[in-house]
Amino acid sequence: MDGGVNANAPKGKNSSLAAAKKAKADEFYTQLSDIERELRHYKKHFKGKTVYLNCDDPRVSNFFHYFSYNFETLGLKKLIAACYKSQEVDLFSENADPQAIYLVYEGDKNGSGMPELDEIGVKQFKGDGDFRSEESIELLKEADIVVSNPPFSLFREYVAQLMEYDKKFVILGNQNTLTTKEIFELVRANKLWLGYNNGDMSFRVPAHYPPRETRFWIDENGQKWRSFGTMCWLTNLDIAKRHEDLLVWKSYDPELYPSYDNFDGIDVGKTADIPADYDGVMGVPVGFLTKHNPDQFEIVGITKSWAKLATKKYPTQIQVSATGKRSEVGKLNDGAVLQVDTPPARKTHYIVDGKTYIQTYPRILIRRRSNGVS
Repeated sequence: MDGGVNANAPKGKNSSLAAAKKAKADEFYTQLSDIERELRHYKKHFKGKTVYLNCDDPRVSNFFHYFSYNFETLGLKKLIAACYKSQEVDLFSENADPQAIYLVYEGDKNGSGMPELDEIGVKQFKGDGDFRSEESIELLKEADIVVSNPPFSLFREYVAQLMEYDKKFVILGNQNTLTTKEIFELVRANKLWLGYNNGDMSFRVPAHYPPRETRFWIDENGQKWRSFGTMCWLTNLDIAKRHEDLLVWKSYDPELYPSYDNFDGIDVGKTADIPADYDGVMGVPVGFLTKHNPDQFEIVGITKSWAKLATKKYPTQIQVSATGKRSEVGKLNDGAVLQVDTPPARKTHYIVDGKTYIQTYPRILIRRRSNGVS
């Protein structure tokens, strides 16, 4: 996220940087290049609108830099930025002094170019500036569109608030959240969809963040960085990408597309392999959502037990691990299952009543729209 929310702090309570260090690591500062690459596709949506950056410290947020610099070009009505904490001196130093602030920018009245924060007028929240606080919600009510990189640990709560207040948005998230019950249901109902740029992204992190073994480094200037390979942009603004048909050309062959043992559908291992001539339910990888066109396919569910789509329940199974270790489990009832003739070598599989089964990764269940229109 590009400002600060203490995931563990009570609402309305200020906390020290020391306390923040013990909280969940939710401060990830988005690069300007990533913001520009995505938001260039939404320019028509911003004209005449009030944009709220509700997790963004204007002193360090590249979201604020982008919108304030392009305020007139985008034709914005108003820009609001708010954060849980800001720092007085060095925004990434160990000795930073936290405080909750916000500002309201209504354009360059003097034609001087990039706005100075002192000229705009930075204001302090009475409370902690958490996006869930009453003060922040009052600012949210003014907004037409919310744009931010919200705290990962509070992502579902953050999205639920946007839905509650019926806000348009463009936000960063992790693709892993797409299979959670709350977020997936919004995707299935066409209330939320993926933007243009999804995959690997790198973020600046504060000085107090400890090193990690993977996807962490310190650059030549001493700045700490973290990267994630599963980032995605999520929005409910209608974009051209959402109406581009996925090119499918392969023919259905039951030998290549096995049927699930516990779902009425076939397994498709790769999005590129979706058959062009199959009209039933197909289980496809989660990555399909980056290419989904709701006019072309209907999302009917997900291979999770909470989806209540399973047509079969398995008794206790014997799980055989990749190393051959055997144990009693109930794992098969958590997702899509395929029966196989031969136990796979050095791969986890399951035995029930002498039959061998494997479980697929989570699958999005889709069906071709008969007339191509919802």
